[in-house]
Amino acid sequence: MSDFKIITNTTADLPMDYIKENNLGLMVFNYTVKGETYSRGHELDWKEFYRLMREGNVPATSQVNPEECRGYFEEYLEECGQLLYICFSSGLSGTYNNACLAAQMVMEAHPGCKIMVVDSKCASMGEGLLVHKALMQQKAGKTMEETAAWLEENIPHLVHIFTVDDLNHLYRGGRVSRTAAVVGTVVGVKPILHVDGEGRLIPIQKVRGRKKSLHALTEYMEKKMGAYREANDIIFISHGDALEDAKAVRDEIKERLHIDSFLINHIGPTIGAHSGPGAIALFFMGESR
Repeated sequence: MSDFKIITNTTADLPMDYIKENNLGLMVFNYTVKGETYSRGHELDWKEFYRLMREGNVPATSQVNPEECRGYFEEYLEECGQLLYICFSSGLSGTYNNACLAAQMVMEAHPGCKIMVVDSKCASMGEGLLVHKALMQQKAGKTMEETAAWLEENIPHLVHIFTVDDLNHLYRGGRVSRTAAVVGTVVGVKPILHVDGEGRLIPIQKVRGRKKSLHALTEYMEKKMGAYREANDIIFISHGDALEDAKAVRDEIKERLHIDSFLINHIGPTIGAHSGPGAIALFFMGESR
């Protein structure tokens, strides 16, 4: 395995067991709910988080600022002199720019170290799947530079498709327009969204009913995979406290597309604050986003 450390964010929604098993660095995004701020070492159970949201509490989230990024980089440099930070989409957060500033400051203060920052243009387990692909490159003996180059080449092929129960959560966080939110609240209509090439959330379809919205995810995947079908050795699915629906999507993919390897995890508070309870997201490799 090449000698560099991969760092990601809590926005990648990877299971903590996965993070520990693969010795990943982790930058924690802070959030506030009911007047209390949760951060590294002081975190709210995700089930409780969604319970509070269902009761009408509106969480607030914040990006990782340059000083926080610098602290993380300096901490992980004690472990390894080469750091590859796969960052939450610049289309959804200013953290990427903050990390670039911090990396430059740290490298100037610590000659000989090297920090590379990659804008994933991904969210939730789309970011997580990109981290997984980076780990596969690292385990295959690729250098940090080679791994970063592979990521940049393949980011446009990492497809995100998801559905939410209520677009108002995304509207309040500035992630979709008021018009999209109003249209998406029509009784019985479920919006389908994706993350575009710039890493922004874009509504692309509306279907009537929850079951049809879940089915639409698999249909979209079947259309978008194209020549990248063989690249999908594993599919990632995330959910906003809706595990049974996530499993239903998994089972349909197994039946229709004959893919057997999956990683399913809940959507953490930073993304969940905007997507809300009931969100289901599907991540895979395709010809284009």
